[in-house]
Amino acid sequence: MRYLLDHQDVFQRRIGDNPVFIFLDFDGTLAPIAHSPARAAIPNETRELIRELSASAQFKVAIISGRELKDIKEKLDLKKIIYVGNHGLELEGPKIKFQVPLAEKYREILRQIKSDLSEKLSPLKGALLEDKGLSLSLHYRQVDKKHLPRLKTILQETVILYRVRNEIKIKSGKMVFEIRPALDWDKGKIVLWLLSRQRFASQGNNILPLYIGDDKTDEDAFKAIRRKGITIFVGKPKTSHAQYYLKNTNDVKVLLNLLSKIAKGEALCRNP
Repeated sequence: MRYLLDHQDVFQRRIGDNPVFIFLDFDGTLAPIAHSPARAAIPNETRELIRELSASAQFKVAIISGRELKDIKEKLDLKKIIYVGNHGLELEGPKIKFQVPLAEKYREILRQIKSDLSEKLSPLKGALLEDKGLSLSLHYRQVDKKHLPRLKTILQETVILYRVRNEIKIKSGKMVFEIRPALDWDKGKIVLWLLSRQRFASQGNNILPLYIGDDKTDEDAFKAIRRKGITIFVGKPKTSHAQYYLKNTNDVKVLLNLLSKIAKGEALCRNP
């Protein structure tokens, strides 16, 4: 991967005056990683830049998060953008609202898993089980490392029958395990769906997708649009399907500022 801020000229030429659909992860991308999900906050300057971009005719913005929809909406509190929660299971934005229908059987499975895990994990200090309505997240950032094998054993023993019956799937992220319905749906597929919808709305005009994310769950989106647009990983360079990387959330803010300048016609490539 190349460090994007070392290739701003190439990046600006790629953007040009093309219509761009910006897809942004939240935790670790817009907001620095916090000790607990509730403490994560987006800097005011970053929020203002997203507001500016969403008001531009050139850019459309979607937040693609593993958080519950109502949670991510409260965290940003911006209009004119699309909010996608639970890794694509629910979304809401201007003239669009959708939630993947789940059978009561699955909801009951989630309730049972939540009950069982809550009881079994209670002795492990720092373990946080988050109920996101359509999925569960087991956060272990604050769990002592020596207790992690026990936490993973408890999780596997609790969900093994549901996994064998293909009723749920487990996805790992940054210090978190995601318990989701066994649906063939992820961040990559929701991005392609939104992109197709936007192209139809623009009467078939080409739309350049730009995706920025920092976690394993973002790799599905990187793969989905790798040959169609621009993909950016946030964090230390590692094996990823992304084309570029940024070092941290501050770099993301720098990039959003550059995009805002492009929208205003203020950013010019140094090389013709």
